[in-house]
Amino acid sequence: MKYLPSIFTTVFSSKMGRQNIRLLLKYVFALALLISFYSVIFHYLMAAEGQKHSWITGFYWVLVVMSTLGFGDITFTSDIGRMFSIIVLASGVIFLLVLLPFIFIKFFFAPWMEAQARNRAPRELPPDMTGHVIITNYDSVTISLIEKMTSYKHKYVVIVENLQHTLELYDLGVYVAQGSIDDPETYRRLRVNNASLVVATNSDQVNTNIAFTVREMSERVPIFVTADSPHSVDILTMAGSSHVLLLYDMLGKSLANLTIAGDCRSNIIGRYEGLIIAQSPVIGTPLEGKTIMDSDLRKTYGLSVVGIWERGKFTIPRPDTIIDRTSILVFAGSAESLAAYDEVYSFYHICKIAGDPVIIIGGGRVGLAAAARFREREIPYLIIEKSQKKSRPNDNYVFGDAADINTLEKAWFEKAPAALITPHNDDTNIYLTKYLRSLRPDMQILSRASQDRNVSTLHRAGADFVISNASLGANSAFNYLRNEDTLLLTEGLNIFHIKTPEYLSDKTLSNSGIREETGCTVIAILRDGRMTINPEARTVIKKDDELLLIGTFDAEKSFLRGSKS
Repeated sequence: MKYLPSIFTTVFSSKMGRQNIRLLLKYVFALALLISFYSVIFHYLMAAEGQKHSWITGFYWVLVVMSTLGFGDITFTSDIGRMFSIIVLASGVIFLLVLLPFIFIKFFFAPWMEAQARNRAPRELPPDMTGHVIITNYDSVTISLIEKMTSYKHKYVVIVENLQHTLELYDLGVYVAQGSIDDPETYRRLRVNNASLVVATNSDQVNTNIAFTVREMSERVPIFVTADSPHSVDILTMAGSSHVLLLYDMLGKSLANLTIAGDCRSNIIGRYEGLIIAQSPVIGTPLEGKTIMDSDLRKTYGLSVVGIWERGKFTIPRPDTIIDRTSILVFAGSAESLAAYDEVYSFYHICKIAGDPVIIIGGGRVGLAAAARFREREIPYLIIEKSQKKSRPNDNYVFGDAADINTLEKAWFEKAPAALITPHNDDTNIYLTKYLRSLRPDMQILSRASQDRNVSTLHRAGADFVISNASLGANSAFNYLRNEDTLLLTEGLNIFHIKTPEYLSDKTLSNSGIREETGCTVIAILRDGRMTINPEARTVIKKDDELLLIGTFDAEKSFLRGSKS
């Protein structure tokens, strides 16, 4: 009974609800006429059998029979009376047991349930909402972005057009609002003028429409969009986009930059003001077999080894950590320090790949972007592609299935220093990674992942590096939101900065427990406008310092949890 007031309020508040009420009143009137008609006939038939009953009894008998209760206290003895009872019973089943529940559910309960559902899926944000991010699509990129913003407690809202999908996301804990992404009214209700960013990861055509629509409501809000085609960049910019990310182009170039080939100079994977984050392979250099302490990199070049990659696993090194042949060191330091290191270590013989091409599996957008990067670096490559229709004039192809050993032999697989696996399908990439690793345990294998959940699986299959377009796009959007240059292209590795948490104030780095308890490393301290790169372990953390840290996404979340507890 407690729900009846809200049901009636919902029904009477809309035009459709009032129409439903009129239909219901017509039905009730017709039902009352039918009951009255049956009651009159009841009296005539009972009189014919010599029985006399009051009018109240007549209505009572009709309702008892129509509702199939059948108490049996009043009955006919003649066949015509029993036939009449059958007719009343049958009509009762139709009118009371079938039509009445249907009408109630259709015209009362269903509208109320829909109204309740719409209340769970808001269409408008509060007038005082500011600094939020408006997201126009719920896909792998924005899922990663939402996870990152949730860690930093940044406000956001996802626009969803379908009510059922809206409710599903709402039940998952996603902040959603129902509306059309091409409707200016949607952005007005979501306070676009007060938003800090609009993120659009739809198709190029839809993103163009979104940019025009948002610009109609606000000239100042930044619009971050992804683009599939390089030809769309100018169009999206003219439509009003503030930043256009060629996601697949960046993904291909990132895979190419991580490849052990060419002169093997350190690959810069992140920047923050004067700080450079880079990674460099050890294979073939005098660093093989040494410990971090024995390498003397900090003293000689001013570089701090903040991490080591081993077949896709990132670890924080200790002074006694041994540098293996397959290790890839992650450095933090200045541009000058990195240049000094490269001057010594970049030309060792293992990096001099003379005529042995890198294999690119897949001639799609990611594969072609990687090929373009190799051409710039003058690194030989071969693209393995099933379809000859995808061939481009300036590229080198081997046509066939990469899972066929004959195709791999045509691509000089036995001598290739590295293989890039670029298809869009993660299942295919996992299969090919495992296959190639079984054939060449010593080869560097790099793979893309479309879904973050498959990154660890690809590493287990044997990939040395995996880059997820979801994380890549999410990091790009988040860094743009924070107006920073920092952009880490290595999957799962993040740079982040934060004001000194209260519990770390006046502690030295060695006593802070940051590495041991969170897995993060402090790579710089910003104090009074000056940055100290690779601070000493005895450095005292001050209350007003800003810490710059590096770590995996899980390590970052662990640190942020500790700073807010």
